[in-house]
Amino acid sequence: MALQGPFVVVTDSPAPDVLEALRTAGAFPVVESNWADAIAALSSVMPEAIVLADACGDPDHGMVLSKALADRLKRRDGTFMPVLARLREDSAISVPEALSIAASAPGERIASRLASALRIRTLHSTVLRRARTLATRGEVPPELPKADPLEEATVLLAGRGRSYPLLSVALGEQVGVVGALSVQSASRALNARDINGMVIGDGFGPRIVEALLTLLVEDVRFRDMPVAVLGGHPGVIEQFAPRLPNLERISEGADRLVQRFIPFVRLHAFGERLRRMLKSLDAKGMIDPDTGLLVHEAFWRDLNRAVGDAEKRGVGLSIARFCFNASDRRTGLDAARLLSRLMRQVDFACQDVDNSIFAVFTDTDLRAAHVVARRLASVLKNTTVAADRKTVGVDAAVTLATLRPTDSVDSLVARVVGNVVAK
Repeated sequence: MALQGPFVVVTDSPAPDVLEALRTAGAFPVVESNWADAIAALSSVMPEAIVLADACGDPDHGMVLSKALADRLKRRDGTFMPVLARLREDSAISVPEALSIAASAPGERIASRLASALRIRTLHSTVLRRARTLATRGEVPPELPKADPLEEATVLLAGRGRSYPLLSVALGEQVGVVGALSVQSASRALNARDINGMVIGDGFGPRIVEALLTLLVEDVRFRDMPVAVLGGHPGVIEQFAPRLPNLERISEGADRLVQRFIPFVRLHAFGERLRRMLKSLDAKGMIDPDTGLLVHEAFWRDLNRAVGDAEKRGVGLSIARFCFNASDRRTGLDAARLLSRLMRQVDFACQDVDNSIFAVFTDTDLRAAHVVARRLASVLKNTTVAADRKTVGVDAAVTLATLRPTDSVDSLVARVVGNVVAK
């Protein structure tokens, strides 16, 4: 992806390498500004992105820029604008929202990391434009969730060394954590659920680190996923860096790794939110952008239609209700998104106000529905991130009912409240 449009480079000292990297990648114009004049430069060109080429000498200038960026996003038409900060290993981020990159990183890596972030900007712009188009037609578009994307983000933590408990605690304070002690368990987690970032701690040899990174480069879904490696293996990291734009190595310190890593996780989770929103817009608001399941109105409409069709054709239809021992929003969202990935194309579901989930299995009799419901409950139990965000696993109780010749929609749903079949 070539860099298009204007860019602002903020620095109090010359940064010819950054300017050359941006121009080589196609950025035009590239405006250079010092920290004191950064706000004026931002207002004059409306850049696609900002690059902080050196650390801010005056903390007040960093705070002013942070506030200006936050105010921009709060505006109704404010499109996400990435900020990339070059940092030495021992320096702090002047703008908390900034994505970091090592001060020694080559220009090509700066351009590829910006291109990755700009893909999210393009998604955000598309969602905003589509929503405005619907509004001009008199339709009410679904609202983009306002909660911090970190509240629903999940990070895969791989490691066996002494840093593993420290990383688990530091990450678990801000995001959900799924642990992996081997390449096989990491692969299962990546394929089973949405992962917004991967941290590779110590305790692994170069071959295992290489195998973990190979998992990511071989699947386009993980191209932009942030990956942080703690400690050694610089040779391995350099080998994969051109193909993983958000891959970074932190030489030491779990806290420093998490501090640098979290902005990337937030951005990746924001991108996943935007993709769900696009699906909702494509479905004219009938898909909930939070869960990926049907909204209530669409679910009950489709259930009435499915019941009528089943009665007309004389085929089976079953409905299940999944309830969880934790009723917090995080657990409910995690379970709903997992279920949306697991269900067949012909089935449909929605989430109730108490976070329980109704799932309808079309052309399915009671015996087959038992098998499907138990399998889904088992996956949810072993994969859903628990309420404390540091452990995986919640109990999923399932009630099940199948359509009878004398049933209406109301009587079918009423029966699903009581018959527990799996736990």
